[in-house]
Formats: sequence, structure tokens, C-alpha cells
Amino acid sequence: MYRFMSPARKEPDDSIYSGRFAIRLRKLREKAGLTIEDMVSQTGIPQLTLYRWEAGYSRPPMDMYPILAEALGVKVRTLLPDE
Repeated sequence: MYRFMSPARKEPDDSIYSGRFAIRLRKLREKAGLTIEDMVSQTGIPQLTLYRWEAGYSRPPMDMYPILAEALGVKVRTLLPDE
């Protein structure tokens, strides 16, 4: 029987913008006490997409920022990492 294990979680690279966004998104979600599943039910964003954003593999389009901000209970500007 084969067992597939998911790869170890890789921390986003905070030296690039997508990495800083990923870190900010995950911290805000955790601070709000939400799981990825909670975010899926509140936003309708697919689970895999949220995982990819939090891992720094991709970033949401700008029209998704207000949806994320509302689910997290923050202002859109809060999602943007400090430069």
C-alpha cells in the first residue's frame, strides 16, 4: 500500500513581495481565529488557491483584496506588507 505524504510546509521568502504578502495573510488569518476552511466558506475562494497564496506561490488579483479584508475583519491596506 502506498501512502502519500504532503511535503513539509515551506516558509515563504520574505525578501520578495509575494513572500511578505503570504506571511501577512497567514498571520492575519490566524489572528482572526480562522482556519483555511473558514476562509473558504466566507469568501468562496478555493482552498488550494488560499494555500498557494499563504505559501507565497502566487498572489491574489487586486479585486480579491476587499473580499479577503472583509473575511479577516481588517482594512484592505492592512493586507499590504510594509515596504
